[in-house]
Amino acid sequence: MVLLQRRVLFVCLGNICRSPLAEGVFRHHVKQAGLEEQIYVDSAGTASWHTGKKPDIRSIQTAQKHGVDISNQEARQLEDEDFEKFHYIIAMDASNLSNIQAKAPYLHTANIRLLLQDEQKDVPDPYYGANEGFDEVYDLVRDGTYNLLQEIREEMEPTEI
Repeated sequence: MVLLQRRVLFVCLGNICRSPLAEGVFRHHVKQAGLEEQIYVDSAGTASWHTGKKPDIRSIQTAQKHGVDISNQEARQLEDEDFEKFHYIIAMDASNLSNIQAKAPYLHTANIRLLLQDEQKDVPDPYYGANEGFDEVYDLVRDGTYNLLQEIREEMEPTEI
């Protein structure tokens, strides 16, 4: 019996606020569920401004308040290969969703969608705001990634060989 690994990529604009937080929180959910071998998690940005940089210190601090460490992540830009490498490419907002869809090759296998797809709601960019914005993002990401994990768990069926 072979378990197929699911690969999930979270995407925001610069990959220093929302998507690193989503990556860290989702990875935390995955670890709590004992699914580290079955689910691979990463994050990226649609823009390259922060490539190679650590997440925004406010994202790091917000994650730490909730027992999640994202301090070792490094920003990277969404790449063409990601559309074949990842099963899910999860956008934090409609603008980035549009940018991801525009970059996607005509034929790809990725499920591209919003994190808060059911509500058709954006995870707001907290970069230019106060620290409370990061707490709001954490709450939205926590709930959205938990729901995503439940969806993936329902979809993951062992394949017999």
